[in-house]
Amino acid sequence: MPERCSWPGDDPDEIAYHDLDWGVPTRDESTLFEALTLEGAQAGLSWHTILLRRDGYRRAFLDWHVEAVAEIDEAGVEVLVQDTGIIRHRGKIESTIANAQATLLLREQGFSLADVVWAYADPSNEPRTDVQPQTAESRAMSRELKRRGFRFVGPTTCYAFMQAVGIVNDHAASCFRFPEIARMRDRLLNERSNT
Repeated sequence: MPERCSWPGDDPDEIAYHDLDWGVPTRDESTLFEALTLEGAQAGLSWHTILLRRDGYRRAFLDWHVEAVAEIDEAGVEVLVQDTGIIRHRGKIESTIANAQATLLLREQGFSLADVVWAYADPSNEPRTDVQPQTAESRAMSRELKRRGFRFVGPTTCYAFMQAVGIVNDHAASCFRFPEIARMRDRLLNERSNT
């Protein structure tokens, strides 16, 4: 059995998420949008609560097609508030729609969601020994996203998002995923610097 980070415990859903998804570096807009939504939805809740509803979120928010989510109207919000497959918090639901609209606005301005969030990546792959719930980078990301119209993107949410999508590599140094994620991050950061 490989050594892994301690946070999944012995929960099979969290182990699968850790082993397959957590920390995998991506610039894919739909994947980034999903992660930002789920981390925002987690505010005040356990990650396990969100993880169990991941399929419900994917269905409710149209497989994370940003254009389609941006068009959800008030009637659509009322339907989503009744959807037991997601967290039925009106503010979080409305923030997802607002964040989709903000993502489209970024495109109109010649940017991508990836351009904005990956600007806060530390190129170092040194393992962190003192992981905090927020960092100077997550606070800066939070301010920038809010400035651009995003909601439910506080510094703690932004840091969890950074961990989830590989902007930081917070796998433990002893975890079997740490070196894999480090190599993936190096490739992604190098590809970006060469374009």
